[in-house]
Amino acid sequence: MNRHVINQLLEWKNSDNRKPLVLKGARQVGKTWLMKEFGKNHYEDTFYFNFDEEDELKSIFETNKDPYRIVELLGLIKDKKILPKKHLIIFDEVQECSAALNCLKYFCEKANEYHIISAGSLLGTLLAQPKSYPVGKVNLININPMTFDEFLEATDKGLFSYYNSIQKGQNIETIFHNKLLEAYSYYLIIGGMPECVSIWIKTKDPAKVNTVQHELVELYENDFSKHNGKVNSGRILLVFRSIVTQLAKDNEKFIYGCVKDGARAREFEESIEWLVSAGMVLRIYNVSKPEHPLAAFEQLNHFKLFMFDVGLLKHMAGISNQAILLKANYQFKGPLTQNYVLQQIKNIYDTEPRYYAPTATSEIDFIVQDDMSIIPIEVKGGESTSSASFKDYIKKFKPEKAVRISKLGYKCNDNFINLPLYLAGKIKDTI
Repeated sequence: MNRHVINQLLEWKNSDNRKPLVLKGARQVGKTWLMKEFGKNHYEDTFYFNFDEEDELKSIFETNKDPYRIVELLGLIKDKKILPKKHLIIFDEVQECSAALNCLKYFCEKANEYHIISAGSLLGTLLAQPKSYPVGKVNLININPMTFDEFLEATDKGLFSYYNSIQKGQNIETIFHNKLLEAYSYYLIIGGMPECVSIWIKTKDPAKVNTVQHELVELYENDFSKHNGKVNSGRILLVFRSIVTQLAKDNEKFIYGCVKDGARAREFEESIEWLVSAGMVLRIYNVSKPEHPLAAFEQLNHFKLFMFDVGLLKHMAGISNQAILLKANYQFKGPLTQNYVLQQIKNIYDTEPRYYAPTATSEIDFIVQDDMSIIPIEVKGGESTSSASFKDYIKKFKPEKAVRISKLGYKCNDNFINLPLYLAGKIKDTI
């Protein structure tokens, strides 16, 4: 599989300001595969160390702070000398050895000629804690599930070639439009978890994909129960299981009472932060004004939570494959489509997407900032036209660009653009 983040890893490798690299992301998004694949293809040799499987490694870091001595000892374990620049050192499941995580600062300060990548399960929750990692001494990259275009490239290279050639203002022939919409439907079902995509490629059996999704959700929930930090694991589980209910409401705004009767913010704020830091949920805030800079107008008490993978959300919501493939107007279509779009646009712009809900009955699904421009985005799961809220927004604020993402064909009309759902990830290049 081709993961686009490989390009970021190459930039890191070739950077004059390179520091030891830490990969963040939920379990099973492909961090280990990425590190090994990158090492195999771009270095003469790779030295892989797993702190969950090799307990004896911990003593090296607990008794040494000299990076050159550490490299020497690691080389002795592998019976081969580790060379700077030519070899890649991988620390996997590094959260199991805080001394190894902290030693990265010594590599940054004294031995930065060695190329080191670290990753680990729930590492984001550790990094979110003050004094838990070497601030300013590491580079960070977030690893997410496969995007739609990565999924398409893995499952249908011919169709991906056409997709990849689409440019701004291009006429998309009906035959390709329909094929890409079909691929989009499959992506909603399968999602972007690498194991699910791999199983689908090998078997084309949706039942087997469903089994993997079920196992992944169980794995995550077991992680919560094993969590021994200061955040209550039971509350983490309650928030996680409430995501579907939260999104099924007419107003998807997060309501603490949907987690537990009588629940208050102070009881569950830390649980939400834990899930966000772990990469398990995506959080977007409401803004009081759709103006530059958006961050200045965030309403921190008004937010929505989405799943980090649309396929897992589909599974957790219990949506049948038939409903998606037959283009039925099932109850959860809107939230599922929004979750998909958020995943595709989340890392495209320099700032996080927000939403704009000035009243209880008026809402713009997403607001993004592109340099000085503020772009409203309306998401439609079908072929329906724009809502009254979207039309009112355009009339009132007169944005340079306004985007509707739907199943309708690609259309540009002055400042209004209808973007087919399958082009959500190419929004910056096609509007």
